[in-house]
Formats: sequence, structure tokens, C-alpha cells
Amino acid sequence: MSTEYIILIAGFVFGFYMAWNIGANDVANSMASSVGAKAITVRQAVVIASILNLVGAAFIGSHVTDTIRKGIVSNEILNDPHIAFVGALAALLSAALWVSFATWKSMPISTTHSIVGAMIGFGIIAGGFKAIQWGKLTSVILSWIISPALSIILSFIMFSIIKRLIISRNDSFDRALKLSPFFVGISIFIVVLSFLFKTPLGNTLSIGTPMAVLIAIIIAALIGYIAKFFLKRVKRNISGDNGEGIFRYIQVGTACYVALAQGANDVANAIAPLAVIYFFVQTGTVGDQVPVPFFLLLFGGVGIALGIMMAGRRVMETLGTKITHLSNSRGFCVEFAAATTVLIASKLGLPVSTTHAAVGGVLGVGMARGMEALNLRLVYEIIFYWLLTLPAAAFTCMAIYKILQFILQRM
Repeated sequence: MSTEYIILIAGFVFGFYMAWNIGANDVANSMASSVGAKAITVRQAVVIASILNLVGAAFIGSHVTDTIRKGIVSNEILNDPHIAFVGALAALLSAALWVSFATWKSMPISTTHSIVGAMIGFGIIAGGFKAIQWGKLTSVILSWIISPALSIILSFIMFSIIKRLIISRNDSFDRALKLSPFFVGISIFIVVLSFLFKTPLGNTLSIGTPMAVLIAIIIAALIGYIAKFFLKRVKRNISGDNGEGIFRYIQVGTACYVALAQGANDVANAIAPLAVIYFFVQTGTVGDQVPVPFFLLLFGGVGIALGIMMAGRRVMETLGTKITHLSNSRGFCVEFAAATTVLIASKLGLPVSTTHAAVGGVLGVGMARGMEALNLRLVYEIIFYWLLTLPAAAFTCMAIYKILQFILQRM
């Protein structure tokens, strides 16, 4: 068997392991607040997130990926495909190992930053410090600040509005029902805009920004009032009289969107390096961009779904129950803030991490109740793991690269 096919087989194994770890760690971003607020059970969250992540990865995930992940490593050291392939394998495995360790410690981290850190390690070990595009790291560092900060602000403001207009009122249930078209509508607006505004779907349909906004407003208004009609029908089944039962339904819907978007966005972290190797083995060349076959997206989606089912509970419990207490209204604010942060930041070309946005959303609703409502020790530990991600993945990749290089040279 040729070296290229051995590398390809290893790529499938490492890529699947990375996808599994994405599912095990990142599922908390979409479902943790729903579980923490007891809108759904852990088992229901695992099933829903698995299905939607798989659908998102296979049917909405990008069908074209950049050859060099995030442009971290200069092209000069990547002219030799064998060096690039060993680097891709080392990056996949080292990133997956770090995410796996963080999941074992129940810490929510960014899988994208894990891949970036691994690519830094590969670049340094293969071409020295000059091979790294250090300017690109500015966006990574900014994302540690932008994603959680924006999400904290959005969730804080949204919860403050809900508290003032609904929770603090004597007729809070009726107020929640009356205002439900607004809260459902703004959620649907974000969802629709996410799929139409500067996306492959929007480009295919030739939809510009004004038209995308108009379509989103119309659909949001329509579904908002349909939701109010539905909530009136199920009113007798909604427990409590403080309006939290209303937000239970809205919260689960928002969580489903985040899970779908996650599968579409995060599958590239596992499949992009594999797609490069696969494309070269099939064609003998690698261009600036590489098409990703549907079966590779499906392959990654299955890996993510299995990771969710087998190990998603640990990080979900950290984010959903251990940072602060979450009710249905607070959980809605967390998910709305995370989804909106990802949309705004990505469309403005700003760096963004779904994990950081989700954690920021939880912090925002906790701060709205007072700093004493937050488990600050756990918050500091999570931030420490965020800062540790780049160097940990980089050093691990350096070691794995040398080991793989040694093994392949002896074959």
C-alpha cells in the first residue's frame, strides 16, 4: 500500500476522532441551557442535538474548504504535499486530544481554536517561527474578548427586558403570552437571516441584504403570531403562572437552531484537513480551495452525532447547571444571545467562537441577577482553559508531527 493511501486512512481515523470530540464538547453550546432550565431532559437534548448536528453538517456544511486552515501557516512550507499531509494529520490528532482532555475535565472550549493552535505547532516544527502568519493570530486573540463580551451584553439586556416587562409583573403569564409573538419573532428573524444573509443559500437564490432582511421580517412576523395561537392552545398544559412555561417552548426552538448551525459550521474543523488529503490522493493536485464531497460531510456529521450521544453530558452539565441557575426565560436569553453574537460577528467579518458566545450568554444572565449568582471559581477555570488551548494544541502537534514523520520515513 502506498504512503498516500496510508495517510488517507489515518486521515479518516483522525478526522472521525476529531468530529467525535466536537460533538462531545460543543453540544453544550446548543442544549446546555435548555437542560439546565429543565425545558428538556439530557436524553432528549442528546437525541435532538445529534439529529440536528448531523443534518447541519451533511446538508448545510460548506462544500468548499480553504486548503490551509485559517491561513495560519505560510504557503512556502506547504509546497511539498507530504509535509502538508503529515502536518494535517498531526493537527487533527493533537486538536482532538486536547478537546478530548477538556471534555474529560468538563470544560467548554473552542474546537476551532484547537485546530488553529495545532496548525501553529505544525508550522513552527516544519518551517520555524517565520512560517507562521502571526498577524492572523490577532483575530484569534480578539475572539477571546469579542465573542463572550457581545454575548454577555445581549443576554444581560434581553433578560433585563424580560424581567421588567414580564417576570416582575403580577400578571406575568398573561404578559408572556401577549408578548410571545415578539420574542418568537426576533428569534425567527435571527434564524432566517443566518441562512440568507451572505451565505451559499443566499447567493444561490441571488438574495441581497435588503431582500434578506425583508424576507426575515415577514417570516418572523408570521411565525410569531402562529406561535401565539399555538401557545394559547397549549395554555392548559403549561405549568406555573409566571410566564416561564411560555419561554420553555421558545427556548427549545432557539436551541434547535443553534444545534443545526453548529453542525454546519463546526464540521469543517474535522473534515477540512481530511478533504485536502482526499482531494490530492484522487487528483494529484491541491488548489487554493478544495471541494468537499457530500459523503465526507456526512462522515463528519455521524462522528459529531456519536460524540454527542456518547460523551455530551459532561460539558452540558457544566454550562447548564454549574455556572449559574437557569430558568426557561434565562435559558432563552442565553441561546438568543449566542445565536445573535455568532450572526453579527460572522457577518461583520469579526472573529467568533460559538463556545465563547454560549458561555458569555450564561454569564450575562447570571450578572443580571448579581455577581453572587455566578460560580466565579468555575468561570476563572473555564477562561484558563481557553487561554491554554493554543499552546497546548501547538506543543502536542509538534510532538505528534515528529512521531508521524519518523514512522512514515521507516515505511
